[in-house]
Amino acid sequence: MANTISFNENYPVIAESERYYQKALGLIPCVTQTLAKGPGQHTKGVAPIYLKRGKGCHVWDVDGNKYIDYTMGVGPLSLGYCYDLVDNAIIEQLKDGITFSLMHPLEVEVAELIKSVIPNAESVRFSKTGCDVTSAAVRLARAYTGKNTILCCGYHGWHDWYIGVTDRDKGIPQSVKDLTYTFNYNDIDSVLNAIDNDTAAIILEPVVFEEPKDNFLHKLREICTEKGIILIFDEMWTGFRMAKGGAQEYFGIKADLATYSKALANGMPISVLTGRKDIMELLEHDVFFFTTFGGEALSLAATKATITEIIEKNVPGYLDSQGKKLKDGYNKIAEALDMPYTKASGYNFRSIITFDASAGNPLEMKTLVQQELIKNGILWCGFHNMSFSHKDEDITYTLEVYQRVLPILKQAVQEGNIPKYLRGKVLEPVFRRVGNFNLKPKK
Repeated sequence: MANTISFNENYPVIAESERYYQKALGLIPCVTQTLAKGPGQHTKGVAPIYLKRGKGCHVWDVDGNKYIDYTMGVGPLSLGYCYDLVDNAIIEQLKDGITFSLMHPLEVEVAELIKSVIPNAESVRFSKTGCDVTSAAVRLARAYTGKNTILCCGYHGWHDWYIGVTDRDKGIPQSVKDLTYTFNYNDIDSVLNAIDNDTAAIILEPVVFEEPKDNFLHKLREICTEKGIILIFDEMWTGFRMAKGGAQEYFGIKADLATYSKALANGMPISVLTGRKDIMELLEHDVFFFTTFGGEALSLAATKATITEIIEKNVPGYLDSQGKKLKDGYNKIAEALDMPYTKASGYNFRSIITFDASAGNPLEMKTLVQQELIKNGILWCGFHNMSFSHKDEDITYTLEVYQRVLPILKQAVQEGNIPKYLRGKVLEPVFRRVGNFNLKPKK
């Protein structure tokens, strides 16, 4: 019998997952289309590898095992799996068609909706993925300023201008690598030291998990205004989650350009570039940014339904309150167990569980916690990616499981032998490390 969301005696049987996985080896490079969904982030031998269906915040793998999901598609499912309002909007649009030979009215309707919600969205353009619009924003910044260098902080996709600063930089010309550099979050001096006379844009995720300190974001805004640099907010995570109008609304800061995806359409593929009209109007004739599927109607219908629901139901407020219960609850359990080496931090809508290396190998500790959560019907990659479908009973049960799992981690740490408790392979590092970190442009 398949495992359910309960205190199961056994780890889930994942035979069907393994069957698909064996077929994928040698057929699909890295066996996954999305690195964060791949087996490197889930303990091999214990974790499911393929999911078949979902409803609300619950998912079922191909072997029939059921879980509470805290990854939520790595971000896009802000409302939840198979959310009826959104699915019905897609179905109704499907009856009329998907992609047309001329523009569709939804392009105008959704653009108007986005402009009404996002600060400084004087103009709106659609595409399909987050890296599409971050790359478009970078191109626009270079066109508008006549400069070339880009400073970045965070993860911005797979395109050449960004991925050249990471360790997966093969295939990127050195001339391209020489135009992008990084800076430290909350370190304004690292920004000032990296700026030169050819700096076109500063692009960053306004927050990841760390909160801005000493008015860091406001100081960035001042620096960019003073030096004629385009400030770009990559709001893939903060958009429609942190607040209805994202980080710009939350912090009261207007970026020159801002990009969105993930939470926008509850799982349908769409991304948005917004910003100042005087910059965006370069898309009229000077900057080329067009795609056949930019006006694909199913995703636009889903976007309209999702944003409307986010506004009417105050979804960001709900994510904040539910996420706070989980984050604070975890920390209370860890504190009561005298486990200072693990904590939940970050913003409530997306918190992270961390493990201090002073107590052992952090990846081994994370692997053990993930392994035991999976046994009890919780799919977890170290984060609480909250959705509108995470109900009180899901939060309560999750905290009950943490209450059972953390003592196991504590015992393994006290014995100094965490691998003894592991039934699968240790997790791989999350892809965030960059090779050129804080490298300054040539003066």
